[in-house]
Amino acid sequence: MNLQKIRVLIVDDSAVVRQTLREVLSSDPQIEVIATAGDPFVAADRISEQVPDVITLDIEMPRMDGLTFLKTIMSQHPIPVVICSSLAEEGTQSTFRALEYGAVDIVTKPRLGAKQFLEESRVILCEAVKAAAGARLHALAPSHAVEPKLTADAILSPATHAMAETTEKVVVIGASTGGTEALKTLLETLPADCPGIVIVQHMPELFTRAFANRLDGLCAITVKEAETNDSVIRGRALVAPGNHHLLLKRSGARYFVEVKDGPLVCRHRPSVDVLFRSAARYAGRNAVGVILTGMGDDGARGMLEMKQAGAITIAQDEATCIVFGMPKEAIKFGGVDKVVPLHAVGGAILTHAR
Repeated sequence: MNLQKIRVLIVDDSAVVRQTLREVLSSDPQIEVIATAGDPFVAADRISEQVPDVITLDIEMPRMDGLTFLKTIMSQHPIPVVICSSLAEEGTQSTFRALEYGAVDIVTKPRLGAKQFLEESRVILCEAVKAAAGARLHALAPSHAVEPKLTADAILSPATHAMAETTEKVVVIGASTGGTEALKTLLETLPADCPGIVIVQHMPELFTRAFANRLDGLCAITVKEAETNDSVIRGRALVAPGNHHLLLKRSGARYFVEVKDGPLVCRHRPSVDVLFRSAARYAGRNAVGVILTGMGDDGARGMLEMKQAGAITIAQDEATCIVFGMPKEAIKFGGVDKVVPLHAVGGAILTHAR
């Protein structure tokens, strides 16, 4: 049976980038590039001729910037948009505005370099487009005021000795497509004395620090990009740096994190599975695991391992997910204790962390 391909429109002012993206996306048998455009005005003409399933969009372009075009699309004819940007850290605020305006995901543009880098870029970009094609374009719950498929064994080192006793709770959260706004909604509900939190959000390098800083300014808790040996303490959330795995570790009664290089796991780096399996190993029944919106199965095996180790596990429900892929797979694996809407996740964490 021939499945219909995902039709993509590429919008970028660079002819070289348009050609590179066309080649990368066309290498996936599930994706068809139906057109390219050098600016939003040309893109509007292309859309009038044939409506794509997904648009890849640059932010900085002549005649009309990507943000203005995105707002126009979302107000007139909503289409899933993946921001494909080469902006460095100083340009990330524009990218986060794009997510607020309705873009589904952010990826960095593939660039010439080592074969491994180009292959990883292909995997990440194609996965982002597939996730966007299945995304629900609806608003999240309102905020509260205040391709190799390796397993996580490729990153985790063998356990060496028994853990010292502790009753301190720790929360680990995994998210992907739609997760930036979901995390904002969730973390804004948490009080300043909530248990320590460790987060993996699939996001490119250089964007995670700005993402953490943005959340830090909005939430009662402190939020920072994780660094190796950062302690996991009450009232603080640590976000995995883009392009690095993040592991929960323990020394005596102290939880801390380790930032680690390594291959893509479940097509991602950072990988939710790596974080969850480290939490199963080092926190056991003292952990609360949460899996939010996202495509694929990253985190499903790790969440089952957490549940088997005695942790409480929570999944976001289908109605409030932008993409109900990761929660659905975790539920299917049997690793989820409780399924709740996004606005209730914070309360569920606090209830089980007491």
